Parts: sequence; C-alpha cells; structure tokens
Amino acid sequence: MRIFHPLPAMLLCAGVLWSTGCGRTGSRANLTNDELDGAVSAKLHQDAQLSAYDLDVSADAKKNSVTLSGKVPSETLRLRAVDVAKQANPGLLVTDKIDVKPEVERAREVERSAYTEDMARDARQRAAGSGEKIGSSIDDAWIHTKIRSKLAGNGDFPFGGINVDVQDKVVTLRGSVDTAKEKADAERIAKDTDGVTKVDNKLSVKKG
Repeated sequence: MRIFHPLPAMLLCAGVLWSTGCGRTGSRANLTNDELDGAVSAKLHQDAQLSAYDLDVSADAKKNSVTLSGKVPSETLRLRAVDVAKQANPGLLVTDKIDVKPEVERAREVERSAYTEDMARDARQRAAGSGEKIGSSIDDAWIHTKIRSKLAGNGDFPFGGINVDVQDKVVTLRGSVDTAKEKADAERIAKDTDGVTKVDNKLSVKKG
C-alpha cells in the first residue's frame, strides 16, 4: 500500500505561493525598481502640496524600500512627503534624505511677466490631479501657483485639506481645516495674493 506524505506537498505549495509573491505580506508582488519608483513618484506628483517640488525617488523593489531626496521649504512638507510615499505600497520602507530649505519657496516666486504658457499648462495638470480647477487664462494659473506656494510654505498649520480653484481671478477655497483660525488664515493668504479680485471661502471647520 502506498503511503501519502503531506509534508512535501505542503512545502511545494508554500514554494508556489512564495514564487507568486504571497510571501510579501500585504505588498504588491513582483514590482521592478522602475515600477516602484513610478508608483511613489505618482503619489508625490498627485499631492497638491508636494507636486510643486522636485523630489527624487530611488527604489529597491526587492527590499520594498525607497529613498527620498530633494528640498522642501518646511518640516511639515518633509514629513508629509514621507507619509505620502508610504501610501504607494503596503509595508513600504522610506528612507528620508529630504533637506528642509526655507529659501526654496522664495526661489519659486515667479513674477507675472516671467510666467509662461508652459508653466500654466503644468500648473493645470497638477491641479487636475488633485481635484482643483484653474481657468483658461495665464493669470488664473499664475494666481493658483502663488497661492499653492504660500499655503505649502506655511509651516504654522497644516493645509492638506484645502483645494484651491481659480476662475477669472476669483479664488474658491474648498475642503476642511482643523480650526476657525486656519480657515481665516487661508482666506487671508489668498486675499493677499497679487491679482486676486475675490475669495470665496467654502472651507469647513472640523468638529471636535
């Protein structure tokens, strides 16, 4: 009589599961370095606060890890970049080599006379990725870029829940903030931006 031994079959099954990627608990299996790099870069690019900064991503898919480098103007943005990157793949390990340089924000200030159609097109693409709307004029794109830059560079309070729409130089603020002060500060920043004719503050204040 032939005796069946279950152990080799179990080992074979385990080997098959591992080869298909099940051994990577929770993560997407069989990613290449380029694919993991692209997934993290896409997350950073889609984030309204981070898309304006040129952050570099170096991926090691076998270790399910990435290294972030580059410059941002505030500690809040540095921490946000790490959190956003982690969303690209479950269990992703992120090594943070981002430098906090406040002067980066000042360097990004562009005068209206130097703002080009290409800049406006890039601004509209970034805005669309984060659910924001920009009118067809260069002025609208320039205003959006300046307000986004000011909000991102303000390290006193978080602006992650704010969307900025600009149409015919009229700014609409949407989303939610933690306090009434943050709502008022966001409106003040928008109103103090060159070219803005009106601000429609539709921000809600979180309860509790």
